[in-house]
Amino acid sequence: MKPSLVVVGSTNTDMVIISNHLPAPGETILGGDFFMNPGGKGANQAVAAQRLGGNVTFIAKTGNDIFGKQSVQLFKDEGMNTELMLVDPVNPSGVALITLDKKGENTIVVASGANATLSADDVRNARGAITNATLVMMQLEIPIETVEFVADMAKSANVPIILNPAPACELPASLLSKISILTPNEKEAEMLTGIVITDLSSAKEAAENLRAKGVQTVIITLGAKGAFICTEDTCELVKAPAVAAVDTTAAGDVFNGALAVALSESQSLRDATSFACHAAALSVTKLGAQASAPTRQEVSVFLSKTVSDVAQVL
Repeated sequence: MKPSLVVVGSTNTDMVIISNHLPAPGETILGGDFFMNPGGKGANQAVAAQRLGGNVTFIAKTGNDIFGKQSVQLFKDEGMNTELMLVDPVNPSGVALITLDKKGENTIVVASGANATLSADDVRNARGAITNATLVMMQLEIPIETVEFVADMAKSANVPIILNPAPACELPASLLSKISILTPNEKEAEMLTGIVITDLSSAKEAAENLRAKGVQTVIITLGAKGAFICTEDTCELVKAPAVAAVDTTAAGDVFNGALAVALSESQSLRDATSFACHAAALSVTKLGAQASAPTRQEVSVFLSKTVSDVAQVL
């Protein structure tokens, strides 16, 4: 039987406009193309993991509306276990408004809706799935109290926890001490530590700062440069393959989903990070959030054609 991955997090519908450039405050831009895609960090990571060969149970909350119903059906079509998803009878499903420029950069505003009401009581009935999982993955688009509650359950059962601290906010030491792997990007690491990341030396400083707060392993994603791993034994950069970026919207989510799958298969941390870098690189060559998540076969072929170098930081 495949290792079980439990993802607890958000699900949104992304409404995307593509324009020549990102608008400045007060600026109106005409001529953009519009499309809608399923999104939300939790859902993006869950779909990416499932598509890459994971056995995913997704715990999330939607509104009782067309967006929520469409999302659940899409998750079922991917083969995910949706039995623990909930419906908020009052609040709408989450939505995100995204502006995407021709260089692949974006700005995002999220209306959380039902995601903000996913409570500890809601996930209490999921205890069996969480405590028997191979790995649990979360983000910060749901209430921090719910994240802490799930972390307590997983930690009590010695289940490893990946926390993607996005969007970044102040995290209590009581939560950080339960996290097996923390996966901030450069900006999130800066917000959590106050350390501006400009090179590998500052990345190491930020990672060690987070480890000093109780996190076992820190992986700082550095975009096109790759990912910087810091553990008790080593700090090193796993480089990402070069690609032509079209849309970076869900690259971090694909990275996390891929990392979870590879680790659940008992790949080494370095190999799992390389696998995740390749999956994320493939994702930025396509438009959309979940639509950009590659399959396992696509990543395997890509890996066979590229080599991810590792540079030791002394």
